[in-house]
Amino acid sequence: MTTPRAPASTYGPVEPHTGASAAQHPGAPAEPHPGDPAEPRPGDPAEPDPAALDIGPEARQPAATSSEGPTDLRLVAPALAAWGAAALALDAPVLPLVLVTAGALTLAGLVLSRALRRRTGTLVAVAAVLLCAVAGAVSAALQGADLRRGPVPRLADQYARATVELEVTEDPHLARQRVRGAQRMPTVVVFAAEVRRVTAPGGAATLTRTPVLVVVPQRDRQDGRGPRGAEGADSEQGGPAGQSRGGGRGTAVADSWRALLPSTRVRVEARFAPPLPPTDRAAALLRVAADAPPPQRIGGPTPLQRLAGSLRAGLRDASEDLRPDARALLPGLVVGDTSRVTPELDDAFRATDLTHLLAVSGSNLTIVLALLIGPPHLAVRAERRGIAPRLGLSLRTTAVIGGAVALAFVVVCRPDPSVLRAAACGLITLLAIGSGRRRTLLPALAAAVLLLVLYDPWLARSYGFLLSVLATGALLTLAPRWSTALQRRRVPPRLAEVIAAAAAAQAVCAPVVVVLAARVGLVAVPCNLLAEVAVAPATVLGFAALAAAPVLPPLATALAWCAGWPTGWIATVARTGAELPGAEFGWPGGWSGGLLLAVAITVLVPIARMVLRRRELCVVCALLLVVLVVRPAPLSRLVTGWPPPGWRLAVCDVGQGDGLVLATGPGSALVVDTGPDPRAMNRCLQELDVRRIPLLVLTHFHADHVDGLPGALRGRSVGAVETTTREDPPDQAAFVRKTAAAHGVPMVRAVPGERRRTGPVTWEVLWPPAPTTVTAPTTGTTTAAPMASPVSMALTAPSAPSSALGAPSTSGEPPPPPGSPLPPPSPPAGQTADKTAGEAAVPATGFMPEGPNNASVALLVRTAGLTVLLLGDLEPPAQQELFAAHPNLRGIDVLKVAHHGSAYQDPAFMGALAPRLALISCGAGNPYGHPALSTLAALRIQGARVLRTDTDGAIAVTGSGTTGLAGVTSNGRRRYPVHRRTVPSRGRRGRTGVRDGIRRPTGSGRRRRARVCTSA
Repeated sequence: MTTPRAPASTYGPVEPHTGASAAQHPGAPAEPHPGDPAEPRPGDPAEPDPAALDIGPEARQPAATSSEGPTDLRLVAPALAAWGAAALALDAPVLPLVLVTAGALTLAGLVLSRALRRRTGTLVAVAAVLLCAVAGAVSAALQGADLRRGPVPRLADQYARATVELEVTEDPHLARQRVRGAQRMPTVVVFAAEVRRVTAPGGAATLTRTPVLVVVPQRDRQDGRGPRGAEGADSEQGGPAGQSRGGGRGTAVADSWRALLPSTRVRVEARFAPPLPPTDRAAALLRVAADAPPPQRIGGPTPLQRLAGSLRAGLRDASEDLRPDARALLPGLVVGDTSRVTPELDDAFRATDLTHLLAVSGSNLTIVLALLIGPPHLAVRAERRGIAPRLGLSLRTTAVIGGAVALAFVVVCRPDPSVLRAAACGLITLLAIGSGRRRTLLPALAAAVLLLVLYDPWLARSYGFLLSVLATGALLTLAPRWSTALQRRRVPPRLAEVIAAAAAAQAVCAPVVVVLAARVGLVAVPCNLLAEVAVAPATVLGFAALAAAPVLPPLATALAWCAGWPTGWIATVARTGAELPGAEFGWPGGWSGGLLLAVAITVLVPIARMVLRRRELCVVCALLLVVLVVRPAPLSRLVTGWPPPGWRLAVCDVGQGDGLVLATGPGSALVVDTGPDPRAMNRCLQELDVRRIPLLVLTHFHADHVDGLPGALRGRSVGAVETTTREDPPDQAAFVRKTAAAHGVPMVRAVPGERRRTGPVTWEVLWPPAPTTVTAPTTGTTTAAPMASPVSMALTAPSAPSSALGAPSTSGEPPPPPGSPLPPPSPPAGQTADKTAGEAAVPATGFMPEGPNNASVALLVRTAGLTVLLLGDLEPPAQQELFAAHPNLRGIDVLKVAHHGSAYQDPAFMGALAPRLALISCGAGNPYGHPALSTLAALRIQGARVLRTDTDGAIAVTGSGTTGLAGVTSNGRRRYPVHRRTVPSRGRRGRTGVRDGIRRPTGSGRRRRARVCTSA
């Protein structure tokens, strides 16, 4: 299923208002400027208002003066009435809708007749509201009925297969991969289309015109055997998703789907399914089989769409050799093509609320039209600025050409909600210019909303359309007043307008963003201010490269190279802002959370107005905001109490996955697994002030343990990445290799018996067993192994990282200081690092655990007198083998419970371990029921204190073998002391028994101990 489009709130460049005297004295008319035009003579057409040409939300109206009169709000109420009625009528029952519509129409007729007799403007306005509401409801009801008629809904309810002829209505794109449990969801190509013909299995054909959503799983890039995994996703170096430079038939089939242009007609066999959610504008979901052949084209795209597609492809080709971020971002800034934007870069834009730059909107159209008619705030001088006066074009001719440019803008950038809103506003204001009538953008915005909702009622339920309209309205109503207030406090006009525009758009859009994302960003305004200086140069140069690509490709490449610099700056702003610890914080989601935030903003705005009157308070508030965003680790620890001083082990709250951190020194830690979310893992390491990672261990390659690897590597010195010997699943193992190579981090394999030490921490690899190897003569052709052995990698790495592992713990030598080269671990018995020339180590058939979970790396860690056992996701068969290989593995202080606390645990093994503190890492509300009640009960009966991330948040372990052990949770900052293990006496109250393979207390001592443990 595709994800919703990025929010389309837009902050564009601010044009300063030159009438300084009018801004300072609102009641006095502005004095004429020597360059201003003369007063219009009688009979001349009235020149347009300067705000009439502000096509996008970035256009700022100057402070209203008395000569401009009150704001025209007559179209606002009808537009809102049509919007609300359309949203309600799309899936409303027919009979109630007919009755309500007939009643509203009758009432409108009565009100209108009464208004005509009394000549009352208020009654006319009421009648207009009722009529627009009826029109919106009727239009929505008709389009909603189209989804429910014909054969498509019936086939979707039956999950039937059929041969269909489709007309593509949007560019196919890759849906972002999600992690579900241990696996990534398959990469799929998604696009909207219309079913034109349905051929049932019996041969009966039906003509129809029903919108659907098509989902095409991508097959393996090598042999086409199944859905493709992370290999098809964008690499951090900016490779376009799904467009590999090599690959097999599966990649060719996927590229054939992605090459389809809107208006193309294809024939394909697919299975119908009900849409998700049921209120979507698609009548059904069409799932194409992963092994299906390429689509059969039965009709090519229209010449207009073919031209638009060639222009978009030309811009991609021109930006091919740019730096990774600029290469991915430039097509998105210019025409909304986000096919190259990596998930990491997309997350950075979302965290900083810069996603509006990727949703093409009014800012792009305004910049383009400014080349034709001059700066928006100088629209009254349209005959004197821009290209139009140089060509001798009149206002009416300029308006016609501008309308053609706006329509071409929609075709090239695709009719997304924000694009439609910007184009509609532009066409209405250009019409006002051509007719010589004075207009402002607020009535144009209302008229655009009314026309678009009547044309496409589904926009009434589009969050992108809502955000676009809200941002534009805020920039037209709130921003001028806030800018004037800032200028009164001696803020430079240009800076005041930029700050006011960004703050106004953020204030009105934040409640809607909370509904979608349940978060509030603190860096949105400063990041938008910093990015705005580069938006106009990047857009102008990008459009120039777009236009030059079909004619002069070398010139397009040069223009794209110039545009790459401001584009790279925008990406740097987004990444830097997103990496700040306080870039965002959680907020209740849903409409209740949005309403709560709206109330909070309404209360804070008057407070901010009072704060602005005192310069000292402004400075203090600014410093507090900086501290809140930067969150220096010592200060954050002092204020929040997290992490607790002297923490030894931390379990990060990464959702349904594992991410553990063991402190090895100031700013240094051993990391075991990285969870499924890079942002959550990075945030956890930032809170723990971890800047160096001597070794990062990935217990196995499931997505809930490795997908957060980019977040752990981001901005940190990492010695090496150590993994298990079983590369399964292969696509996720390839993702780990690719990510480590992109950051220049070597990879090594874990070897059982390997012992290392760094700082106060020593650890030993207990599992998995090493596969046996044989030596074979090398041939003239060498094949690079996917991963080097730990010994060879350590010896051959030419550039060792700055933070290295300690020497093996059996050596008795002190650990090397930070910055020393990576020393090799102690090899297993009978294995040496030397190889005879002409021989190579080749894996041979030997014992390998069954499944990725049972191949997890298990570590026995000792720190400050505590023993910590990390089991990864080992299941009972591997737990039994591990216990058989290490029968002395008993009496553990801290246990990371295997497999997120699932029910698959070996009772005898758990009874022997008898942990004092059991840690479970799992996600709240996970669909697997982790942790299992049986596992919790077994641990608590043994007397273990159980802490879990789904209810307790992040967990830190403090203390030592001499001072005692305690667990501290981030939720509530509660501290749970763990009692020392006592040796039971021989009396009745200290007797123990063995049941189900687990040692348990018996008698009254058992009952008393159980009560204490369950309270934990």
